[in-house]
Amino acid sequence: MSDTPSIAALMFIAHRAAETRVFETLRAAGYDDLTMAQCRIAQRLQPDGIRLTDLAEQASVTKQTTGALVDELERAGYVVRKPDPADARARLVTLSARGRRLCAAAASELAKVEAEWREHLGTEAFTALTGALVALREITDPYR
Repeated sequence: MSDTPSIAALMFIAHRAAETRVFETLRAAGYDDLTMAQCRIAQRLQPDGIRLTDLAEQASVTKQTTGALVDELERAGYVVRKPDPADARARLVTLSARGRRLCAAAASELAKVEAEWREHLGTEAFTALTGALVALREITDPYR
């Protein structure tokens, strides 16, 4: 057995470090009414909106859990629900203006994290890592 964790564990460690840093930065910026679970749901929102059932599937949680988290995000003013133009019975979850500001703040901090990683690894290794992860996404991400 190797002392080096598996590649999956290493990816998880890096992801968790970035996620925690972004979450802490958001809290410090005044978005202190969010939970990590809400943030994980919000990460999967799409510009044109997404149905709750699709959001639940992508987040790998129950529709009930997703519904409760979206209810909380809606009460806090981060998302709105609007009719789905493709199906009058369905509703889409979309970001509100406050939600878009939240996502912009998260994206800004994530860019800082990635810049630090690029500096640490060097441009060539960072570019290779990015390319490898994009290629791996082809077989790991059914929602790409």
